Amino acid sequence: MTTDVDAITKLELFPVWVPFREEVRALLQSGEGKVAMGLKVEDHWLGADILVCRLTTESGIVGIGDAYVWLVESATSPALIADVVERHLARFVIGRSAFDIRAIAARMNDNIARNEMAKGVLDIALYDVAARSVGRPVSDLCGGRQVDRVPLAIVVPLTDVATIERLVGMGLEKGVRTFRCKLGGGIRRDVEIISAVRALVGPDVRLRVDYNQAYSPQQALAAITSIAPYGIDFAEQPVGADDYAGMAWLQSRTDVPVMAHEGAFGLRDMVTLAEMGAVRVFGLNAERPGGMTAALQAIDYAAARGIDVVLHNQPSGIGSAMMLHLHAARARDIRHATELQGHSMLEHSLIQGRLTYDDGFATVPDGPGWGVDLDEAAIDRYQTRAAITVTA
Repeated sequence: MTTDVDAITKLELFPVWVPFREEVRALLQSGEGKVAMGLKVEDHWLGADILVCRLTTESGIVGIGDAYVWLVESATSPALIADVVERHLARFVIGRSAFDIRAIAARMNDNIARNEMAKGVLDIALYDVAARSVGRPVSDLCGGRQVDRVPLAIVVPLTDVATIERLVGMGLEKGVRTFRCKLGGGIRRDVEIISAVRALVGPDVRLRVDYNQAYSPQQALAAITSIAPYGIDFAEQPVGADDYAGMAWLQSRTDVPVMAHEGAFGLRDMVTLAEMGAVRVFGLNAERPGGMTAALQAIDYAAARGIDVVLHNQPSGIGSAMMLHLHAARARDIRHATELQGHSMLEHSLIQGRLTYDDGFATVPDGPGWGVDLDEAAIDRYQTRAAITVTA
């Protein structure tokens, strides 16, 4: 245990649920199924479950982190994550210096299997505390900022072609040059959507597609082959998240890079997929592999293997700032635009003020830590249950 530095003495967890904006809820409910994508779920997607973590040191330095949690993909909930943190993980953080990040991560991994998101929300907050304690941005703790602005991509839901064209047109007006189109409603419909979007954006705008596990490997091969002539950067999660053999079979038969997202939660998942030749792209939500520590490792591993990485999520302003710092610190190894949809989807970003989005880019926030501060009034407004507090 560290005794000669500013130790963490308090850990707080705030489960919140933030509704989507009314126009977003209407759009998602009017699309394919309940969620305007290929997933066969039975509940409408109306908002975001988020677990916010706040750490406080003996001298009063405060750091924050969060995890956007969707049970459909994450197999957990804010309440389950909070329980794991309170009962099992908090003891590895309380009393330690935030600069013990790697040692804390190792102890968490040694004692608790998987639970990447529970470990991740703590790891993310630790980086904020450490950076704030020396008055520097988090990116400076990760090798230094390589860019000040991050290019953005926009996700387009699986709905009617006219609505898709309208949404893409709005994105173009905002300067966006990359779009992810949700597919998976059948090959004929897939082609109809991609051909219309390519005709609208022209040859230079980049397109990526996301099937959300809609197809079998054989169906996925036929689907990807049918849209390949329209110029696709990669095809995200065309088959079931746990069908690694199917992903490998598929990638061996198409030149279009296949991306794992729902199927690539932890570092071990990513290594396994890479060793099987099952992917050429990883989709990365930083809280999923276990926070910044594991996310940095994942990007470095992918770069060494010649595998691309895409950062994307629907996070709060906290998670968005974190993703921007992550991208900025590894920009030379990230050649695809980052997707940050939270600011346009959520009713509130849970931070004071707003991050800067302009001309298809997001500006990496300045200031110590993540460069954003928690809006406590918003936490009070959206909190779904009593906060959990663990003290030294």
